[in-house]
Amino acid sequence: MLSLERHLRDAMIATCIRALPDEGCGLLLGVRESERSVVRDVIASENVLHSAKVYEIDSKVLLRAHRRADEEGLEVLGVFHSHTHTEAYPSPTDIAQAPDPAWQYVLVSLRDVPTVVRTYRIVDGAVSEDEVVGH
Repeated sequence: MLSLERHLRDAMIATCIRALPDEGCGLLLGVRESERSVVRDVIASENVLHSAKVYEIDSKVLLRAHRRADEEGLEVLGVFHSHTHTEAYPSPTDIAQAPDPAWQYVLVSLRDVPTVVRTYRIVDGAVSEDEVVGH
């Protein structure tokens, strides 16, 4: 389960909208509490691939996020990115490039209004959806 406050969800969506026509992306910082990941902040990143079909987090943003997590007792919980014209489900490229089986992979679909936000675990190519809860 991914616990995501409304203002953080909105910040994630805004990052993705600002990146149009490219995919937007960023990282999730927070804590793990037994069966749930609690997001404390979202960190926007430039999509260094400047593409509407694939994304890559800026390595400097990734490094700063890990340093901040260490300093604040947090973890990098995962990554978010947008799909500009398709549903919020991991593409074959997303699945192949998933670097950490413990991460949450949040997809923001900008195809429809209202915007759809879903999260997944990707372990050895197997995709399973997690629940997103807000408060």
